[in-house]
Amino acid sequence: MCAVVALCLACLVTARADPAEPVQLEDCRISAGPGFPGIKARCGILLRPLDPAARNSPHIDLHVAVVPALSLEPQPDAFVPIAGGPGQASSDFYAAYAGAFEDIRRSRDIVLLDQRGTGESAALDCDLGDDFLRAEPSTEETLAATRDCLDALPYDPRFFTTSVAVRDLEALREALGYTQFNLYGVSYGTRVAQHYLRRYPAATRSVILDGVVPPQRLLGPDIAVEAQRALDAIFARCAADEACRARFPRLRDSFRGLYARLGSSPVTVELPHPRSGHATTLTLGRAELAGAIRLMSYHPNTVALLPLLLQTAADGNFVPLAAQYLMATDAVGDALSLGMHNAVMCTEDVPFFDDADIDEDALRQTYIGPMLVRTMRTVCSLWPAGVRDADLGVPLATDKPVLLLSGDADPITPPAYAEQAAVDLANAAHLVGHGQGHGMAARGCVPDIMADFVARAAIDGLDTDCLARQYAMPFFLDFSGPAP
Repeated sequence: MCAVVALCLACLVTARADPAEPVQLEDCRISAGPGFPGIKARCGILLRPLDPAARNSPHIDLHVAVVPALSLEPQPDAFVPIAGGPGQASSDFYAAYAGAFEDIRRSRDIVLLDQRGTGESAALDCDLGDDFLRAEPSTEETLAATRDCLDALPYDPRFFTTSVAVRDLEALREALGYTQFNLYGVSYGTRVAQHYLRRYPAATRSVILDGVVPPQRLLGPDIAVEAQRALDAIFARCAADEACRARFPRLRDSFRGLYARLGSSPVTVELPHPRSGHATTLTLGRAELAGAIRLMSYHPNTVALLPLLLQTAADGNFVPLAAQYLMATDAVGDALSLGMHNAVMCTEDVPFFDDADIDEDALRQTYIGPMLVRTMRTVCSLWPAGVRDADLGVPLATDKPVLLLSGDADPITPPAYAEQAAVDLANAAHLVGHGQGHGMAARGCVPDIMADFVARAAIDGLDTDCLARQYAMPFFLDFSGPAP
């Protein structure tokens, strides 16, 4: 614990937020981006000190959106989705998945706070260019890009961490006058939700954790290992499926050959960009192959395409795989504020990598390899560590009702992570979706389960039998789709 305290810039152990500034809400619309419908909301600005520990700190504007309940007499405790990343804006996440929470909105307002550093909340964006984001940069290139990013930031990144963000969220609850919050966190957002509950138990009515990051686990060291486990499971599932096995009888061998070929001789692919239609040239090497596989492994619908794309590329046609890679990396680049991502990782995770006993030999046996860990260490060698509460990495102990959701095909937060998070949760249920990936909220009957859980703030009596009827998207046997 002493080592943790020594790394704190200002350990925030108080259970009170700073005095809340009033928030004036006006009619607005939120959207997940071009092509998505707008959602009616009431938007405003929460004014917050950049450094909560400094009496005369300058202030920053945090973007707030309230999607009103459908009921004319809503419950006094609002529902609060918290996005992942770290680096995604909660308003963007909600706008993309609003349908999953519509039953909850029947009786409760949806309160959205873009976490500081994301969206319209003093965003810490770094424009590194598409070429840099898609490549495997050298150490020197990574250091140079990190310096450029730090130089371009409009605010001190030390104050854009989880420990500060939960104080912002509590200040918003007080400013809007809600008695309690019902929290939903996805991926990194589960870390925020758990820490908010730790700091403000009286202000928390219920919590849903989706794709769970346990407080005691660091993000980063196991990403490559879990990604490899998920890919191996995809190969095994194809081999166990009669139609997939007949269409791709040597899929694992085809992948190994493709991996070796692109490692020794990257190929140049010319194609229309799948989003803009503009002529695009992409160098497709081992790093790009790994990036495509990892990002496509997150969702069962894109998993369904992987055997076909890998076999097609192994047969010499790289265009479909390159197109998927471009779409996936563009989506990530658009969604995440890189500076906020680094502020969290370089404060809460990477400084403790040496204590994690990282097995580089094991990483080298994965299709990603040690690249991610090395890159993160390089970035954080320059990035300043910021505010971190001393107990951020301690398992959460509570008797508040907590619903944990996992997909057994999740390539980054497997069900075992949720079990670790639940070790000291006295009033929790863990539901696992078969064949499902990262994020369960919108899958099958899960919206109904979540709505029932929030309505009663209880895990007893939840009807979860419907989970047994969920299925993963069948594998595509050709580009027209799965077999009938």
